[in-house]
Amino acid sequence: MAANNDATEVAFDRSIEEWEPFEVTKARAESVLREAKQILDRLGVVFFIEQGTLLGAIRHGGFIPWDDDLDLGSVIGLHGLTEKSVDRVVAAFRDNGFLVKVWRKEQRIYVPMVKSSVRIDWNCFRIIEDSTFHYPGVRIPVRVFTDLKEIDFMGEKFRAPNPPEEYLRFKYGEEWRVPKKTGFEKDVVDLIPQGPAPGRAGRLKQFLTKHLLPGRTSRLRVLDLEGKPISGAEVVVAGVGRSRTNRQGYAKLYIPYYDFYALVVRFANHEEVLYEERMSPGETYVYRQDPQLTSGRYLILSPESHPQGH
Repeated sequence: MAANNDATEVAFDRSIEEWEPFEVTKARAESVLREAKQILDRLGVVFFIEQGTLLGAIRHGGFIPWDDDLDLGSVIGLHGLTEKSVDRVVAAFRDNGFLVKVWRKEQRIYVPMVKSSVRIDWNCFRIIEDSTFHYPGVRIPVRVFTDLKEIDFMGEKFRAPNPPEEYLRFKYGEEWRVPKKTGFEKDVVDLIPQGPAPGRAGRLKQFLTKHLLPGRTSRLRVLDLEGKPISGAEVVVAGVGRSRTNRQGYAKLYIPYYDFYALVVRFANHEEVLYEERMSPGETYVYRQDPQLTSGRYLILSPESHPQGH
């Protein structure tokens, strides 16, 4: 079991850090998606294509060439899906040679699966206040998932949110029809209120954690191009909260658990959206500018071994 878990971690990390675009892996991606559809259909589990996969189907008539993972969704409490259903699906995928992880969060159960070096992200959303919450915290009404629509994709019929165009507007903003290899990240993050989203810890709990439980408080140190700390920089964790850096360049952040988070770092005339960063409670990270890039960077935060002055 330990060896299998290790293999899953390695495959999952590789799918994120050494990703290949669909313009290279198209045949493998289609094969893996068809197999996943067969497994879910055989189990009677209702799912829909979402996020980048749906965007590709509607806007490109196929995969987005620069995308690198497959996005499937289901809603717990709709179409007969329960938490026990999720466990049954996980077992079936493992039996069919997929490496599978399961992350149970307040807003969703996230099930990434890897086979043939292709990753499928199956999100099982929880209904919170008549809505579902999609990474990195976008609110989408549950009504678009109650009566799913069949669309043509890869020569087969797949279910999609209904209407798919409304879902894509909720998820990516008014400019969803415009292909953007980078820069869409800001469109998405701008849709998310800067306070805590429903299902997340409120401001009081975050305040108490940051001020009374230093061992669980995360920090981000913001440095300028010369490596000097920046005071007063705003750091927003999308759907969670915001903070500002002190004189030593440290911002205290509430990070509820190890997960991927989207951040915005702002100071002076600089703003950068970090769309996917892995963060854990109680850790300290360092942000460094890139003078050539202000968008499209992923997994760029580095841990600080010996934080001082905070």
